[in-house]
Amino acid sequence: MVCRDRNLIDPNNDFFEVAGHKFKSRLLVGTGKYKDFAETAAAINESGAEIVTVAVRRVNIEKKGEPMLQDFLDPKKFTYLPNTAGCFTAEDAVRTLRLARATGGWNLVKLEVLADEKTLYPKVVETIKAAELLIKEGFDVMVYTSDDPIVAKELEDIGCCAIMPLAAPIGSGLGIQNRLNIEFIVDQSKVPVLVDAGVGTASDAAIAMEIGCDGVLMNTAIAKAKNPILMAHAMKLAIEAGRAAFLAGRMEVKKFASASSPEVGKINNKF
Repeated sequence: MVCRDRNLIDPNNDFFEVAGHKFKSRLLVGTGKYKDFAETAAAINESGAEIVTVAVRRVNIEKKGEPMLQDFLDPKKFTYLPNTAGCFTAEDAVRTLRLARATGGWNLVKLEVLADEKTLYPKVVETIKAAELLIKEGFDVMVYTSDDPIVAKELEDIGCCAIMPLAAPIGSGLGIQNRLNIEFIVDQSKVPVLVDAGVGTASDAAIAMEIGCDGVLMNTAIAKAKNPILMAHAMKLAIEAGRAAFLAGRMEVKKFASASSPEVGKINNKF
């Protein structure tokens, strides 16, 4: 369950919780697209992230004798979140996560089933099918999906422990394209909602947090920045600022100007 009542949240003891695990950082970071593992580690350490996603089909997590992610990001310090990047059917996604659990014992996973290579949009029917199978097998499933509130509700009802709607196509850097739908999903969900895909810069991350999202997952925005380490730092600050703004509660939006100075004690220019 997620509490989104600002009056009931202690800003000094605010944490992100998923599947019974508590995290201080609300920034989740991918491990792909960096020039090497050393840069990956430097950026992620700078980001303050505690959860890192791992594409089981693409990142070496078991071939000894070759560079391994675990040599640079200690699994005792970071929570590894295996994902199914590159899977286009429910069967492939389920098989991949079964392998991840057998290899590393990981039970908290990120499910994504893609429709095609061009858009990398989620294939909703296959996503739902895979989620049902994985949950029956005892996985804790964080699920990448479209920004459709109806689909998000269906995935929550199935038993997914976090809903992860895209802000824009993966790797596009376009920012939140359908803010209203994301707000609908946040308002209706009793599990964490994390924007996943499409974030390009710090202001995108801050907006996601300001509208009440519980976190943001990103990879390309940091890895492909001209200075990934500095961008990781910027994203950390953006997440923190956006969350603080959400908890503070923004001012009322008005159509006309409202003077900042009080009327009481105003000097009368008429003599």
